Amino acid sequence: MTIPLTPEVLVPRLGETLVKSGLISEAELQKALTYQKEKQQGGTRCLLGQALMDLNLLTRMQIDQAVTEQIIQLRTALEDANRFLERRVAERTAELQEALRKLSELSQMKANFVANVSHELRTPLTHVKGYLELLATESLGALSVEQKNALQVSQRAAVRLESLIDNLILFSLAARGEMTLSLAPVDLNKVGTEIINYSRTKAGDRNVVLHFEMQPDIPLVQADEEKISWAILQLIDNAIKFTPSGGEVTLTIQPEMNSLVMVSVVDTGIGIPASRINEIYEPFHQLDSSSTRRYGGTGLGLSLVREIITAHGSAIEVQSEDGKGTKFRFPLVTVKQNP
Repeated sequence: MTIPLTPEVLVPRLGETLVKSGLISEAELQKALTYQKEKQQGGTRCLLGQALMDLNLLTRMQIDQAVTEQIIQLRTALEDANRFLERRVAERTAELQEALRKLSELSQMKANFVANVSHELRTPLTHVKGYLELLATESLGALSVEQKNALQVSQRAAVRLESLIDNLILFSLAARGEMTLSLAPVDLNKVGTEIINYSRTKAGDRNVVLHFEMQPDIPLVQADEEKISWAILQLIDNAIKFTPSGGEVTLTIQPEMNSLVMVSVVDTGIGIPASRINEIYEPFHQLDSSSTRRYGGTGLGLSLVREIITAHGSAIEVQSEDGKGTKFRFPLVTVKQNP
């Protein structure tokens, strides 16, 4: 049975309010409640106000007045609660905005610091490389075999340091939103061939087999050749680094529907745990951050790869299974052909 909607139905604990206001006593309330229960057990619907009137304890006017006052009190309490919530929401919003502002400032400071330090490192490194070259070519005097070997080690270390500095500068540009692209038609087959040839030495040192799968007459894509080459090279380097001896790394370039060319790098390496896939693009972050970690690097590579690919209006996808290898892939838009 549906109970008609009346003011009394909307007011909780009416009896308590009537006792507190002095209109009835506690004993009279209990008497009315007992009467109400008896009526309901007999199948007659009876509200507390009706019970009080039937027992001549209160008039309709008194009950209506009490109900009205309680509704006003409840509405006032609700309005106060709403105002309090609105103030808290405004305060929390202001706090979050301030936190975001400080976070943005810290991020900007970090990017500026990285950029400044990187540029400052470049000058002395250029001098070091120059003198190493002079020594290696024996322009400053003849060298023994041991000295030549030591110089080769130093030159390789200088090349690695230069690559690190370049990565830091590129990261600082991306972090400040200053990464620019020089878009032009790019032959990805040519780019892929150069990258594979360049990477064969590193792959050979780790006993990793490199494959390059391409199709002839791949359409040219619209890209910044230098930056997209760097991104693909980073994916290849990562794949080689995380693939054990005897494993394979494959670069595939193939046309897709909708005027796209898909670039894929697949390895048979250690893979990435599913729960940690989202961490791989965090700058300065490595999945193994322990002091005894096996694999080197700054944790910038994949972060910058994603920045470069995103700047091209594309998106990088990763598929991986822990212990069974990883696949990265991203599409690039082909150059529109003149009719």
